[in-house]
Amino acid sequence: MLHQAWAFVAPGLYDNEKMLAIPILVSSVALFYAGAAFAYYVVFPLLFEFFTQTGPENVAVMTDINQYLNFVLKLFFAFGVAFEIPIATFLLILSGATTVESLSKKRPYIVLGCFVVGMLLTPPDVISQSLLAIHMYLLYEVGLLFGRLVRKRRAEADAEDQES
Repeated sequence: MLHQAWAFVAPGLYDNEKMLAIPILVSSVALFYAGAAFAYYVVFPLLFEFFTQTGPENVAVMTDINQYLNFVLKLFFAFGVAFEIPIATFLLILSGATTVESLSKKRPYIVLGCFVVGMLLTPPDVISQSLLAIHMYLLYEVGLLFGRLVRKRRAEADAEDQES
């Protein structure tokens, strides 16, 4: 399917845009898997410890496999998509849809939005919501950092083109 999508999109791209597609695709896949790994190795142990500690002592924890798989897949997907924020931020800045300065001024709204998205995507506990929201914000800042680097390179390239 990726090959078909690329075959459809590639003829309409410039050469410099085609050169960006492979690194963005590779980093997108890597970030998604990093988000799933973060959920598996960091979030799940904290959540399961919290869930087992808060229950009454006399009650045995017996999970339903269907509910467990739904829970795990939902968190994998939530953290995988959340880790894509630097790519989205980078592409918005690269395409000219927004600027680094504009996104920097909207930080308070971004923090609030991260916690709202964390609330909607995770189970109703403060631990997973906070872990997702904090990492979403940090990844947003990483996207801004890469956006600044792209802006500097574009300004240098434009200056070289004007000199020629």
